[in-house]
Amino acid sequence: MRAYRGRALLLALPLKSVIQRFAFALLVGAAITVMILSRAEPRLVDNLRGAVSDAAAPILEFFSHPAASFADLVEDVDAVLVVHEQNSLLEKENAALLKWQSVAAQMSRENEELRRMLHVVPDPEASFVTARVISDSGGPFVRTVLINAGKKDRVRKGQAVINSEGLTGRVVSAGQHSARILLLTDLNSRIPVVVEASRERAVLAGDNTPHPRLEFLAVDARVNVGDRIVTSGQGGIFPPGLPVGVVSMVAEERALVQPYVNWDRLEHVTVLDYTLPGFLPETKRAGRIGALR
Repeated sequence: MRAYRGRALLLALPLKSVIQRFAFALLVGAAITVMILSRAEPRLVDNLRGAVSDAAAPILEFFSHPAASFADLVEDVDAVLVVHEQNSLLEKENAALLKWQSVAAQMSRENEELRRMLHVVPDPEASFVTARVISDSGGPFVRTVLINAGKKDRVRKGQAVINSEGLTGRVVSAGQHSARILLLTDLNSRIPVVVEASRERAVLAGDNTPHPRLEFLAVDARVNVGDRIVTSGQGGIFPPGLPVGVVSMVAEERALVQPYVNWDRLEHVTVLDYTLPGFLPETKRAGRIGALR
């Protein structure tokens, strides 16, 4: 066996030396052959060159940017792990939401049944008109805006005005094609509200500053910074539960409210036609309900 290996090595050494000696000549011959083929069959050579380039491009690109390729691979693996974790979290949240959905449906049925048993009088439905703010008359002594909707659009004096963030104010005058809105920060604004957490009733009074104050609070009223303030519905002009703002400061004799509305970005508002009979007789809804009586 060892003798056979020795003979093989003796035969391989001369062959290797021959290849090394004539390698240059072989390469030159191969180059000449490729040149002749490129002249005779250019399309074949181009196709061969394209195939070789396409096959080698991914490998060359990978090894030309080893660090970047490895980083992309790690990011892909991390992304897969994150997606798997998010899917697990979403499955848990979906199960919890399905549970609460069934609870909410059950409570809704119970509320309907209790209302029928107690003969609860439902709140009147509110129609609405959306308009654009066309003028801002804000100044040191007044906080009003003008909108491009008026009596022809069923806008009447006294109606509540909101936007996507919360309560904006109320209509104080209306023409045929425009109406003026008194903002809740104006000195003349008075809105019945309630502290959502403790159900303490108060009146939100504007004072021409960005933070209106709560008035007529009880002496032992429970009001804390961060409490949500919503409309109480007293007076029949404002629907109950409209978001107004949050308590921003509580002192010994006053509490200030930060409204939800961003006054610098007030572009569109919604006028609510919500009223109980006898409060705003000039509104279409109040007149219709009053006539039914």
